Amino acid sequence: MCRRSFWLSLLMASVALPAMAQTPAAEEEIVAAGEPVHVFGKRRNEIGVAQSASEGVVSFARFDDRPLTRPGELVEVVPGMAATQHSGSTKANQYFLRGFNLDHGTDFSVSLDGVPLNLRSHGHGQGYLDLNGITPEVIETITYRKGPYHAVLGDFSNAGGAQFETFANGTPSYVQLTTGEAGYNRVLGVAGVGERSFLAVDYTHSRGPYDNPDNLRKLAITGRVGWGNWSLTGLAYDAHTNATDQVPQRAIESGLISRLGAIDTSDGGETSRYILSLGYHGPDGLEARLYTQRYSLDLFSNFSYFLNDPVNGDQFQQSDQRWVHGGSVIKTWAQPLAGFTVRTGAEFRYDDIGRVGLYNTKQRQVLSTVREDRVREYSATVFADATRAFGPVRVTGGLRMDAIGGEVRSDDARNSGKADDVLLSPKFTAAWRVSETVELYGDAGGGFHSNDIRGATITVIPGSDDPAPTVDLFAASRGGELGARYSAGGFTATAALWALHLDSELVYIGDGGDTASTDATDRTGLELLFGYSPHSRLDINLTAAASHARYAGDPPDGDRIPNALEYVVTGGITARLTPRLTTTVTVRTLGPAPLIEDNSQRSKATTFVNGLIDYDFGRFSVKLEALNLLDSRGNDIQYYYTSRLPGEPAEGVDDHHVHPFEPRTLRLSLRIPVG
Repeated sequence: MCRRSFWLSLLMASVALPAMAQTPAAEEEIVAAGEPVHVFGKRRNEIGVAQSASEGVVSFARFDDRPLTRPGELVEVVPGMAATQHSGSTKANQYFLRGFNLDHGTDFSVSLDGVPLNLRSHGHGQGYLDLNGITPEVIETITYRKGPYHAVLGDFSNAGGAQFETFANGTPSYVQLTTGEAGYNRVLGVAGVGERSFLAVDYTHSRGPYDNPDNLRKLAITGRVGWGNWSLTGLAYDAHTNATDQVPQRAIESGLISRLGAIDTSDGGETSRYILSLGYHGPDGLEARLYTQRYSLDLFSNFSYFLNDPVNGDQFQQSDQRWVHGGSVIKTWAQPLAGFTVRTGAEFRYDDIGRVGLYNTKQRQVLSTVREDRVREYSATVFADATRAFGPVRVTGGLRMDAIGGEVRSDDARNSGKADDVLLSPKFTAAWRVSETVELYGDAGGGFHSNDIRGATITVIPGSDDPAPTVDLFAASRGGELGARYSAGGFTATAALWALHLDSELVYIGDGGDTASTDATDRTGLELLFGYSPHSRLDINLTAAASHARYAGDPPDGDRIPNALEYVVTGGITARLTPRLTTTVTVRTLGPAPLIEDNSQRSKATTFVNGLIDYDFGRFSVKLEALNLLDSRGNDIQYYYTSRLPGEPAEGVDDHHVHPFEPRTLRLSLRIPVG
């Protein structure tokens, strides 16, 4: 059945989805070598530029061509990557790439105008990556890279990373009003100010499709000001919502709740983020960035219901209040050294976490404190790489040195302390331009994700005197990739065969306040990307990624990595039927995955299809989105663990826990130009 779903997805994707074929025919401007190429709504042709087959640049100046359920799905422009949700919209998405269940961002990094968005030593999970505050319509380009082969990528980049850039040269002014089923209403106002500045205000209110209304209230304000070689970016984001978390399958089958029901209707949360970033892009190859951000989260969850506390229930609150300050400097030296073009860089970051805590709660009221800490964590990085062309072959060698340290002040003095560490990561890439249409790649390097510093200073499990294992501050990786790229006549194709070894997946578990120890892991996989644009009005795109993920050695409980998807297939087609009418269909299939280490419990493959029709009337435009077009009753996420409902045995029941797709939803948008 899983194999049938895989091939069905390939067939559907080959005849359906988004306008992002990376085709030279779509490039409407010719620029000098080394200058950026922005192909609106397309992937850039990377032959002669890229260092690997698995990197790319996508422009979203015409982002309306792609229907979105939520902002986090922006990352799905990265071939083989998927974003799902198992809770409310104030919580980060669940991400999947290259055999990783990335949880909420542990091994995939994202920056916004140079500001890192992943959060260290976070109250819910290490590398926490919340993209809900991003307004998709103001993102001009997304640059993505995979694997630990690139010197510019550091923490949380074992699987890869993406750089989101807002519009640097202004944007048209307009007001967009959206209404939809399940009480969805959104107001977006974008004001282009001069040639290099804009301001966008994005407000959303939604009841949601679940029996327990989401009541989402979200406000995001994004702005950018450019002058000379300087730019200033600001973001203000605030959101409140209820949440329907994953629920036990047995509760649905018994009729206790509906498929869209909830066990604990008081789950939910609120979050906010404020960013101010100053950037410099000089003509002499110098780039610099200074930023500060204020972040807060209060998240209420209940995954086991009445297993740990039969009277009050198992709801808990995770809280995180912090400031993050940092910056970076990158210099590309125009005068080659012994034939090499040299790039050097430095980064620094300081997380001042005033409170990161875990509390037992009931109906969002605190019953007791599991753990509460004050954390101050710093990092500093220097890196360099050098590139030289040997005829048709470009070779880049690099080295990155990262230092991380800090101090934990815990409510239990036994878990307080200091920790620090240093890691060197070598990098190497080679590209051979076989012809004008074909390029081959070989890449290798080391990378890492940092671990929660509380896991490095912990000595006892919170609430007990039991000893707790500690973790290293770095979980290092080693990886390699062989790839190829072809581009000619409106058709493009890339293929990448990759492998990654992660020394340890020791992690601090925010849900429990202590650490979990796992063995090293090995992952291998194959990724394919095809794009075809037979003419300017039709774009077809298909990606297929398969991975093999295992714990190294011979673990007694089994070597499968829970929630490591075995394949991901995405694709679509955009057809501009007339100069005014555009249609898009997108499809995404997530393959099966083991749910526990011995592979005795597995998730099922799921397919999700979206559709869009956009008509431009001249003075205004109308867009109709159909999300979950086929009304699939699949699940965004599936887990297998022990929980307890009222009346069940004290030891609980092992069961599948699921968060279903939202039912088919229609949204209608009206965009009115201003000025």
